Amino acid sequence: MTNIDVRAGRLPQEQLTLNFTDVHPPLQPGNALVEANRCYFCYDAPCVDACPTSIDIPNFIRKISTGNLKGSAKDILSQNIMGGMCARVCPTEILCEGACVRETQDHQPVRIGELQRYATDSFLESGETIFTRAESSGKKIAVIGGGPAGLSCAHRLALLGHQSVVFEAREKLSGLNEYGIAAYKTVDDFAQREVDFILKIGGIETRTNHRLGQEVKLDDLRQEFDAVFLSVGLGDVNTLGLESEEIAGVYNAVDTISELRQCGNLSELSVGRRVVVIGGGNTAIDIAVQSKKLGAEDVTLAYRRGSEQMSATWKEQEFAQTNGVNVKYWLAPKSLQSENGHVSGIEFECTELNPKGKLVGTGERRFIEADVVFKAIGQTLVNTLDSDSEIPETEGGKIMVNLEYETSLANVWAGGDCIRSGEDLTVQAVEDGKQAAIAIHRKLT
Repeated sequence: MTNIDVRAGRLPQEQLTLNFTDVHPPLQPGNALVEANRCYFCYDAPCVDACPTSIDIPNFIRKISTGNLKGSAKDILSQNIMGGMCARVCPTEILCEGACVRETQDHQPVRIGELQRYATDSFLESGETIFTRAESSGKKIAVIGGGPAGLSCAHRLALLGHQSVVFEAREKLSGLNEYGIAAYKTVDDFAQREVDFILKIGGIETRTNHRLGQEVKLDDLRQEFDAVFLSVGLGDVNTLGLESEEIAGVYNAVDTISELRQCGNLSELSVGRRVVVIGGGNTAIDIAVQSKKLGAEDVTLAYRRGSEQMSATWKEQEFAQTNGVNVKYWLAPKSLQSENGHVSGIEFECTELNPKGKLVGTGERRFIEADVVFKAIGQTLVNTLDSDSEIPETEGGKIMVNLEYETSLANVWAGGDCIRSGEDLTVQAVEDGKQAAIAIHRKLT
C-alpha cells in the first residue's frame, strides 16, 4: 500500500518566503549601464522584428545608456502598455534576445528583458505619466475581459478619445497576469500596480465580478455600446480522457496556480510529497516548480513528446530541472490508480514517432507513484454566452477574426488567447488589444 502524504506546512515560513522571492532580481543602475552599452544599436535591428509589439529596442536601450529613463520607458510603453509585465514573463530567449546579433556572435545576447524592466520599473515608481487622453469622441466601447488584451485595448481607445467599460468576471483585473503566472515571476503585487498605471489615463470604467452570459449579455451590450471587444481568454482546461479523473488528488494546474497567487500565507497551502505534472507548456513548468518550492520531495513533469516539441522554451525547461523537477519525455498517461478514493499513482505508456512522424505508443509501460497529479495540457474557450445570444464563429476552439480583428458579428471585435493569432503569450495579447482598438477607431470614425 502507498502512503498518501498531502499536507500543509512542509517548509518553515522563512524558507517559503525565500523560495518565492523574485526569481530574477532587477538590474542595479551600474549593471544596467554596462549592459546597455553592450548593444550595437543596429539600424535594421532583428530584435525589433522579433518583438510582437514592435518596440524600438535599440532606441530605448540607447536612452538608458544616456540616463534618459523616462524617454526609454515612453518608447516601451507607447508600443506595449504592459511592458513592465512582459519584461518579467516574455520568453525573450526565443523573441528579442533570441534574434539579438550578440546571440549569434558570442551566445550572450543583450539582456533586453532585464533592461526593459529596469526602465519601466523606474518610471512606474516615479508616479509620473506620459499619456494624455484625446478629446472625447462620444463613442463608448464594451470590453469583455480585463486581462492583457482587454486592458491594452481599453488604454489605446482612451488615447484615441473613446470611453470604454471593462467587464471582468473575477474580482481583480489583469487576467492571467494576476491569476495564472508563477508567484516567483511577479512579486510585490506588480500586476495590480500595473493596472493602476493603465487606468490612470482616465476614460476607462471597470466592473469586476461581471461574467459574460450572467451579469452581462452580449446582445444587450451590442445594443448599448458602439462596439464590443471580446477578450475572454481560455477559461476551461483540457482533460486527460482517463477514467476516474475526478478522484481526490487530481487537480487543474491553472486553478491551483490561481489559488497560490491569491494566498496570503503559503504555509497554509497543502502540497503532496510526490507530485506528477502532465503537460509541456509554461503552466506545467510553473506548477511543477512551485510544488517543489512549497516542499514537495519528488516532482516529475511528464510530457508525451520530446524536449524540442514542448511549448515551454528551453530556458523554462532548464529552469525546472535546476529547481529539482525531474522532466521525463515520451510518456503518455494511460490510467490513474487510487487508494481509498485518492490518487496513488499514474501509469504511462512510452511513446515514439513512427517513420511518418506520427506519435504512437510502444506498448512499454511505466508507473510513477503520486500523492498529487496536476493536469496542464492546455486550455479551451468556454462558451459563456447566453443561449439566446448570437455567437461569433469559431474554429478549432477559438474565435475567428479577420485582419482587422473583426468577428462574424457586426461591431464585435476579439483578441487575446481566445482568437487564433499565434502564440498564447501576454505580449501577443497586448498587441491584439492595441491593434483591435486601432481598428475599432478606424471603423467608428
